[in-house]
Order: sequence, then structure tokens, then C-alpha cells
Amino acid sequence: MNDGVNGVALAVFIIFFLAVTVIGFMASRWRRAENENSLDEWGLGGRSFGTWVTWFLLGGDLYTAYTFVAVPAAIYAAGAAGFFAVPYTILVYPLIFTFLPRLWSVSHKHGYVTTSDFVRGRFGSKGLSLAVAVTGILATMPYIALQLVGIQAVLDVMGVGGGENTNWFVKDLPLLIAFGVLAAYTYSSGLRAPALIAFVKDTLIYVVIAVAIIYIPIKLGGFDEVFGAASEKYTAAKAGALIPAEAGQWTYATLALGSALALFMYPHSITATLSSRSREVIRRNTTILPLYSLMLGLLALLGFMAIAAGVKVTNPQLAIPQLFEDMFPSWFAGVAFAAIGIGALVPAAIMSIAAANLFTRNIYKDFLKPDATPEQETKVSKLVSLLVKVGALIFVLTMDKTVAINFQLLGGIWILQTFPSLVGGLFTRWFHRWALLAGWAVGMLYGTLAAYGVASPTQKHFGGSSKEIPGIGEIGYIGLTAFVLNVAVTVVLTFVLKALKAPDGVDETKPADYTADAGDPGVAVELPSATAGSAH
Repeated sequence: MNDGVNGVALAVFIIFFLAVTVIGFMASRWRRAENENSLDEWGLGGRSFGTWVTWFLLGGDLYTAYTFVAVPAAIYAAGAAGFFAVPYTILVYPLIFTFLPRLWSVSHKHGYVTTSDFVRGRFGSKGLSLAVAVTGILATMPYIALQLVGIQAVLDVMGVGGGENTNWFVKDLPLLIAFGVLAAYTYSSGLRAPALIAFVKDTLIYVVIAVAIIYIPIKLGGFDEVFGAASEKYTAAKAGALIPAEAGQWTYATLALGSALALFMYPHSITATLSSRSREVIRRNTTILPLYSLMLGLLALLGFMAIAAGVKVTNPQLAIPQLFEDMFPSWFAGVAFAAIGIGALVPAAIMSIAAANLFTRNIYKDFLKPDATPEQETKVSKLVSLLVKVGALIFVLTMDKTVAINFQLLGGIWILQTFPSLVGGLFTRWFHRWALLAGWAVGMLYGTLAAYGVASPTQKHFGGSSKEIPGIGEIGYIGLTAFVLNVAVTVVLTFVLKALKAPDGVDETKPADYTADAGDPGVAVELPSATAGSAH
């Protein structure tokens, strides 16, 4: 580790940070609407983004600083098992091709801003809508915290903030400044800010990965040397492998599948999706987003390179920033650090907006102030987006970083339990609302208790996301096991409740709503009673 400050890298980092700050504030003037006081404008960018803006926004949303740091860190620490992120991002795009266009259409038709809006409208259940909203907020909070952890990792490697004995305020001041700037331009510009900044972020990441995948292996003597050094390290440490062991194949497969099912259940993924201007934009994006999977596969190889370069860190999350520090000239290390730092700002902004929209539409408006005006909704959402970021900052500053990572893993287990209500609801009205709520509760309870019982060398509880699958005996992803239980309970109870003729709620959607596009006659947005006046 570098004990001093890397002045050149820090200067380059600051230049890029200032540039995206200016872009963030200027975004409030980009495609400005006549009436900015609505969640459609502040929280969804006016639902006006085309193919490339949406592509960059979704890429900036899904491939975060945590991805940049954690995926190769997993390879560095555990070997090829960390590559599960590559197949899951390949699996996810055919999956979302089947349901995201339907979600966009019905949301555009009825003015839905969140997934909970759709669930409430489809099943006529505020209780189920509330469950989906609370799950989304809980799952998003640690995800935002991890973006700040990514920034902190870069600052640590650059030597900014002093050592462990430094006054806490001085040590965390750079992170506090970055947080303040993020909060300010998100409040001012809404979703337009991360949409514009995503262009810079993704361009930087592609440049850094392209250079790293060519330059670093040349310096290390080629890929033969890289893989050879990694194999030697895993053999000596008796941990990890270049090829996943047979005993870990169930874990690998279930984690990849479960993660693919969960990815577009996160509120920030849906927020970026609903910001697009047409159904066709979503369909095109599902065909070009796999370009990011190619980038992710190359990114993961950096974990092997860190081993071959002799990077020694106590926290694997620092391995890739330290690799850049050691291998690149200082000026390009600054570019790489800026890519990671900006890679944290974009998703953190979208995540805080998404969480705020959920609170505003599905807690504040549904339960606290049903007659809230569009202006009031927008004001509340702006304030809640600040509170969400403050909560994430407190989480990072007061808790151990491994706790943040483990809570993010728990968030993945939780968010997967909303899949039956959202995706199931997009294709069928057969599921009973009370059965969906019961299935969600069972999945949440099992997933939380199972994760609580997982220990690691450093933690007694919440030490991982894999455990023995009941009835099979193999180790698998807890989230997927909980999801199977969720679906089983939902199906069984639906049969029971329908037999008992339990009230099924009112469906405010029609079959034609799920295939409607922006230019279709009569798709000017129908406002349901629960959301009247809050969209246009």
C-alpha cells in the first residue's frame, strides 16, 4: 500500500470529479419540461430517454463501483467461483426481454412510477404494494452504502484522509465532500443527472478495461504467467481454484440463476427502465446490454492479474485499486480511480431516487396523504432521497465494511421475493393477492433466518448467502431456495383461497395495456384513482 498521497493520481481524479459535478448540475436544464414538479420529470427524467441514453443509464445503474471492485476481488480471494457474475448477466437479458416491455407499456398507460404502483393496480392490494415497496427500500439501502465503500477504497489507495490514527473527521472528509456533491446535484436535477454522467462513467470504464487487459499482462509477461501465478497461489493457500470445484457447482449455478432473477427486481433497475420513451427502446436495450457482460468478463480477469502482480492487501476490496496504483503510470491510475469513483456516483444517485419514489408513492401517498399534489410528491421524494443517502453514509462510517457487503447479499435474497408479484402479475392475474403476500412473507422469513445462520471466519451471523438446500443436500443460494418456497406457498394458497371464494381485489389494467406503445391511440396515460394527478 502507498503510505503517502499519490498527488498526480489525486489531481486527475479531482479533475474528473469536478467535471461530472458540473454535468450533474447542468443536467437540470437538459430537456427541461414546462412543469418540473412531478415524479415523472424529477424521478423518471420525463420518460423521454432514447436508446443510447437508456443504454448508458442502465449500464451505469447495473455495473457499479461495487461491480468494478468486488467482482475481481472475489476472483482474487476465491478464484473462478467469482465468475458467477458473468453467466448471471448473460442469463438476465433474455429474461428481461420477456417482461420489461410489458412493464413499460402498462406503466406508461397508467402513469405508474414504481413496481409497487403496478402491483397495487394489478391486484388491488395496498398491503401487497407496501410489502414490495418496503422490500425494495430495504434492499437498496446497503447497495447505496457499497457505492460509498467503493469510493472509500479508491481514496484509501490514493492515500487521502490519513492513517487509522487520523481524526475521524479529517479521515472521512473526502468521502463527506463526495457525498455532499452527490446529494446536491441529485436533489437539483433528479434522474437527468446520472443519465448524463453515465456517458462519462461508462466511457471511462471501457477505456480503463481496454488498457488494463492489454497493458498489465504485457508488463507481467503474458496471460500464461498471470494464470500460472494464480494457480500457484490457490494451490499453496488451499483456497480457490482456476476452475470451480465439483462440490461448488450447485452453489455457482444457483447463485447465477438467483442473481439473474433478482437483478431487475431492484427499484433502481426499474426506474432506469421506465425513464425510456418507448417500448421499442426497452426491446433494443435488452439486445445491446450484453456488451456490458463482455466488459465484465474482462474486468473479472483483473483478479488474476492482481495475484500475478504480487498485490498484498488485507481487504480484497482494495486489490484492484492497488493493482492500478502499482501497474499504471500515476496519471492513468488517476483515470482508473475516477472511473471507479464516478462508477459509484451514478448508481448511488439512481438508487436513492428509486427508493425515494417508492416511499413517496407507496407509503406517503397511499397511507399518509392520499390527496398529495404532484408538487408535494416531488418535494417529499427529493427530501427522502437525501435521507436515504444520509442513512447509507452513516452505515458506511459507523459499521465494518464486511457488514455492508453481507447486508447487500441479504438484500439480494429479499428483493428476489418480489418476483412472483411483479413478473407473475405481468403475465397472469391467477395468483391471489393474499397468497402472494403470504408467499412473500415465507420467502423473506426463511431467507433471513437461513442467512442469519451462515457463519464465516470473520462473522458469526450473515457470513454468506449459500446454505444446504433442504431435501437435496447440496449447498445452494439461499435466495433461490426462499424463492421456491415463496412460489410453492403462493400456488397452494391461491388454490385454497379461490376455493373459499376469498375477495380477489380489483384489476385496473386491461390485456391491451401490456402491449401498448407511446404512439398508440389512447395511450396518453390513464390515471388510476390512487395516482390521479401525480403523472401526466
